[in-house]
Amino acid sequence: MTKPVIGFIGLGLMGGNMVENLQKRGFELVIMDLNKDAVATVVARGGATEASSPKELAAASDIVMLCLTTSAVVEKIVYGDDGILAGIKEGSVLIDFGTSIPASTRKIGADLAAKGAGMIDAPLGRTPAHAKDGLLNIMAAGDKETFDKVKPILDEQGENVFYLGALGAGHTTKLVNNFMGMTTVCAMSQAFAVADRAGVDRQQLYDIMSTGPSNSPFMGFCKNYAVDGVSDLGFSIANANKDLGYFLEMVKDLGTRAEIAEGTSHNLEAAVEAGMGNGNVPEIFDYFLKLQK
Repeated sequence: MTKPVIGFIGLGLMGGNMVENLQKRGFELVIMDLNKDAVATVVARGGATEASSPKELAAASDIVMLCLTTSAVVEKIVYGDDGILAGIKEGSVLIDFGTSIPASTRKIGADLAAKGAGMIDAPLGRTPAHAKDGLLNIMAAGDKETFDKVKPILDEQGENVFYLGALGAGHTTKLVNNFMGMTTVCAMSQAFAVADRAGVDRQQLYDIMSTGPSNSPFMGFCKNYAVDGVSDLGFSIANANKDLGYFLEMVKDLGTRAEIAEGTSHNLEAAVEAGMGNGNVPEIFDYFLKLQK
């Protein structure tokens, strides 16, 4: 069976490694990114060509994949004069691997459906290293027939591919997941900072907490930075701040409030304003350590 041609926009750490994995598995790719060095690296491996616009990329592809930073960027790529919507073929599928606002995802999906194309939202779990080996966690949602159509390709990229139902459920789940994860990191980082200011040894605090039910991989990441000075959770404060903002927007659309998330968002935003946005999330410990009343 002939492999589908894949268009891929977004060759950052995650997207670039996803593309490398697809190339290793023999897929023909059409690619785009503002980083021309990243484009050149992919083209040099063979089996990939660069498109001049999202419209051209979509017209040349059976499946279009996005690994972009924000909903605003996704909408610009989709709706621009030379955007995906202008070029996508009937029967093609758009897969958004980024973390986007569910309402935006559903809007794009409806507009694609009007042109006879499908959409899957499929945000990712795990790291760029997992992406290179096709071992991501993928939270996919959309029309079941469309999902079944692209699942063999998702299986090439993910060790665990979850089907979550109607379009937007993947992005909803990812935002809930990131709310829980980033709130946990903020709480644990602040615990280490308060302990330090109170004269409690941070290593001893970890030794005690890690023997109880609070122990988790997130505690390990927080301890690695707060105690050992090693920043090894590859997710930036700026990205966490963006995701919490999206979570709060989603919650507002649902007609409720998430006061814990509001607190997490406040702390992340303050750390970004303090110039710490490029640091990994456990580095918010430094913000809490210096925080004055």
